[in-house]
Amino acid sequence: MALDKDLSSIQEARDLAQKAHEAWKSWSHASQTEVDRVCAAMAEAGYQASERVARLAQEETGYGVAAHKKIKNEFGSRSVWESIRDLKTVGVIRHDPDRRLYEIAWPMGVVVALVPSTNPTSTAFFKALIAVKARNAIVFAPHPSAAHCIYEAVQAMTVAAENNGAPKGLISCMQQVSLPGTQELMSHKLTALILATGGSPMVRAAHSTGKPAYGVGPGNVPVYVDRSADIEKAARYIVASKAFDYSTICATEQSVIADRPVARRLADLMRQEGAYFTNEQETEILRRLVFNADGSINTALVGKSASYIAAYANFKVPTDTRILVTPLSKVGKQEPLSHEKLTTVLGWYEADGWEQGCDTSIALIETGGRGHTQIIYANDERVIMAFGLEKPVFRILVNTMGTLGAIGLTTGLMPSLTLGSGGVGGSITGDNITAYHLINIKRLAYETSSPPLEAFYPGPPPAGPSPEEIERVVRQVVNEILASKQTYA
Repeated sequence: MALDKDLSSIQEARDLAQKAHEAWKSWSHASQTEVDRVCAAMAEAGYQASERVARLAQEETGYGVAAHKKIKNEFGSRSVWESIRDLKTVGVIRHDPDRRLYEIAWPMGVVVALVPSTNPTSTAFFKALIAVKARNAIVFAPHPSAAHCIYEAVQAMTVAAENNGAPKGLISCMQQVSLPGTQELMSHKLTALILATGGSPMVRAAHSTGKPAYGVGPGNVPVYVDRSADIEKAARYIVASKAFDYSTICATEQSVIADRPVARRLADLMRQEGAYFTNEQETEILRRLVFNADGSINTALVGKSASYIAAYANFKVPTDTRILVTPLSKVGKQEPLSHEKLTTVLGWYEADGWEQGCDTSIALIETGGRGHTQIIYANDERVIMAFGLEKPVFRILVNTMGTLGAIGLTTGLMPSLTLGSGGVGGSITGDNITAYHLINIKRLAYETSSPPLEAFYPGPPPAGPSPEEIERVVRQVVNEILASKQTYA
């Protein structure tokens, strides 16, 4: 039976890729007006379906909070559309008259989208919009544990697109989900690009196909709280952000580094916001439970409430507890809780000044979040800029939530649910991925200066010897020969 399922999945992948390519050949000639009409309808359909598919996602995966997923779905549809609505993706998109240069948008083709179980429906909305806006076709390969809710989210986009003029097959989603089927889809000859959002194995699989891929790695986001910070705001934001959708967004805070002069005050204020600080025994239990023996995260605790985790670990917490905070002193392999925790468990470190806070932040980033995100709460611009200049990450968030700031909801960053981690993190870009990453640009270039023609056409060859010169040389040679014969006579 398993073999039959795999074969069905492989065949479905081939069929969807072929249909997507046929649809793309038509859609690649769409006008900007047609593209924008379709995308506007898709965004509105996604927005209207946000609550319904949020409930489906929570019920199917068991991760997070439906009300929070609704916010993410609204962001992945309407907010994302508003950010790309005015982006030109058809024909001449830029003209530089001084350089006599035209830039012309050209679509990639068939995009394959891998969608994780932690942010399934919002990621589906987002990827469908940016792909179609760039005049691509898109085929979704959902995570098996979120296959139904992802399909429903994609269907909402598909129906809206086709009702407004998009060709059938432009947006589609696998229903016979299997690893061989997903691999077939990624490596298919008609696949032009892979958008991989998810865990490290998924991203590695995307890169291993030999196809162009935007793969984003894990986040292990440190939060440094400086003595110059608004401590009340920091406490409120950190707890709320870590509790948001039970920490399923990759940019969620993973460890706090508190500047020692304000550490006690910060901890007290976080307790008032619903943080429970674990004792040594409880921390040790969580070390063993949050991660498996091989270092992988225990999926039974991913996206779960603090009270659920405490009950799982067999210790009691107040009923209003929103997150669990584990005091730590080590970073790296020797401390499992210093790694990314996609659940409501937050590490806690203390530092003597921003320089030590900087060092601890870098150690945490190197442990598992290279290139991703750093958060700093401070009002000292010197400290803020030091973090901005020194951290090996591509999003440094200042005085805002990690969860909503990195994706662009509370900051000026490009709204996105696929966050590049740059070369240091194994990604081709450190950008927040959006529609302009899904177009190629042709350049029409006129001559702006004359070439050095003299280098191509050298002067005439030097003139040969005159008849008189030839006669003189011949006489000289004859005389030398005659003289030599007389010498040996």
